[in-house]
Amino acid sequence: MHANTAKTFVIALGGNSLIRANEKGTMEEQCANLRQTSEQLVELLGSDNRIVITHGNGPQVGNLLLASEATKDTVPPMTLDICGAATQGFMGYMMQQTLANSLRAKGLKHDITTVVTQVEVDKNDSAFKNPSKPIGPFYGESEARKLQQERGWDIVEDANRGYRRVVPSPIPVHIEQARIIKDMLDDGEIVVAVGGGGIPVVREKDRSLHGVEAVIDKDFASSCLALDIDADVLIILTAVEHVFCDFGLPSQKALDSLDLNEAKKLLAEGHFGKGSMEPKIRAAIQFLEGGAECTPPREREVIITLPETAVKALQGKTGTRITITNSK
Repeated sequence: MHANTAKTFVIALGGNSLIRANEKGTMEEQCANLRQTSEQLVELLGSDNRIVITHGNGPQVGNLLLASEATKDTVPPMTLDICGAATQGFMGYMMQQTLANSLRAKGLKHDITTVVTQVEVDKNDSAFKNPSKPIGPFYGESEARKLQQERGWDIVEDANRGYRRVVPSPIPVHIEQARIIKDMLDDGEIVVAVGGGGIPVVREKDRSLHGVEAVIDKDFASSCLALDIDADVLIILTAVEHVFCDFGLPSQKALDSLDLNEAKKLLAEGHFGKGSMEPKIRAAIQFLEGGAECTPPREREVIITLPETAVKALQGKTGTRITITNSK
């Protein structure tokens, strides 16, 4: 594939990239963080490439649930799927405005649209019996145990930063609006979609859909969307510049490049944290395997890095690049 050939990118932003550590998560803070990210991505967003931006919503949906529960005696509480839809709306609004402003300031095209996206899951997915997806703020151990007892929450320690509530996280099987998103890309739009992993829905025998209480992992949903729209590159922007073997241990090692088989081997050996890097590597494998199964195989790649190093990573100067076969 020639360097000047337009490609289709799916760029997955972590929900924590909008709410940083030690921040309250005010709209002003989230917009300021998003402005920093958009300034880093403006070169890519202003190109002739086809761009879909996806994002997490763990902190935001958790905070919205807390607000809903705090006012339940006055206002009917919202279900988790409705909270997910609400965060897609307000986060999409912030992204549309902030990204468009950054592009406009550079004199670049700025057609950006948010698609409130439903994502189908299997109603028999075992995840509904084994909650695992962290949402909301971090708590100290004593406060977390109190909430667990008072509200019946499932609580886990997360990323060595404290304790968080966990909810079911079923695997996405179909992006309901994928065709619409592809048509918008064909028309030259930058699309914000699959916010928070999408609104989780199940399909009944009569083909109708209805929402369920869950949060879909945004990296799995982004990979699923990337497959549905036949993307060339999946960029996962997270809290570290590289993927590491043995992260957090004295033996940790930054990985510059991996092929599909190497990624599978390291995953099987347990090198990636379950609540952090493991789902990103699984999503990368899913996306690349979809390309490997094509005839002829599709030249796809996954890049994992920080938001501020995304363009450098695309140039091969940093980050971790995962491909079907390694060119080293």
